[in-house]
Amino acid sequence: MRYKATVAYDGHRYAGFQKQINGTGIQSLIEKALEKIIKEPVSITASGRTDAGVHALGQVFHFDGPEKIGERGYYNALNTLLPKDIRILKVEAVSNDFHARFSARSKRYDYVITTERDNPFSYNYKHFVWRSLDLEKMRQGAAILQGTHDFTSFSNAQIDPRKPRTKTIYSIDVIPEGKDIRIVYRGTGFLRYQVRMMSAVLIAAGEGRIAPDDIARMLEARDKHACRFNAPACGLYLVEVGYEEVQPEKPE
Repeated sequence: MRYKATVAYDGHRYAGFQKQINGTGIQSLIEKALEKIIKEPVSITASGRTDAGVHALGQVFHFDGPEKIGERGYYNALNTLLPKDIRILKVEAVSNDFHARFSARSKRYDYVITTERDNPFSYNYKHFVWRSLDLEKMRQGAAILQGTHDFTSFSNAQIDPRKPRTKTIYSIDVIPEGKDIRIVYRGTGFLRYQVRMMSAVLIAAGEGRIAPDDIARMLEARDKHACRFNAPACGLYLVEVGYEEVQPEKPE
């Protein structure tokens, strides 16, 4: 039986989701837990990788395992065996053609910024900025990045050249939350480092270090050297993976 699992994790002490040679990947811990439950090696497939220090509220993976254990059995056993900073939220039996990565139709990432310098509990979970931010300039920059574009300028230089760079961003919302600012990204999917790099240029625009027009020039360049900005991993959260077609909102 194929199972779809939704997992949340605090990424700050892990080397990312993917299995690592020189570090602990969250995938390795889940697979070891499943091996103890099923009594044989198990491979899981996630909706995508998250890098070292990145958090998740709704990462999704699938695995194949004996039906007799059941959804509740896997849920209880995994949460018993996994560290407390990795929590399985749900396990669902799905059809054998479900694929956590290839069946995904949309993703939501949040990037959280804070101006609260003296809160020691913020630093692993938010990106601290000391300059005041102009939310209107950030929103102007966000509007430029929305839509369907080639995001080569906002991707890792080592990305596989065969991987398509064109993605659709349905919306980018810049939301003040007390001393924090949350940037909410919804789209078909995102390249490695894309959300962190876009967040960094929006922060730079908010600080007045660059203009929104500079963001447009970076995007239009389609050059991996055009953007030198990259925000820290600590503020990034994979919030949700969608498996139904998303219809972009029509402008009024």
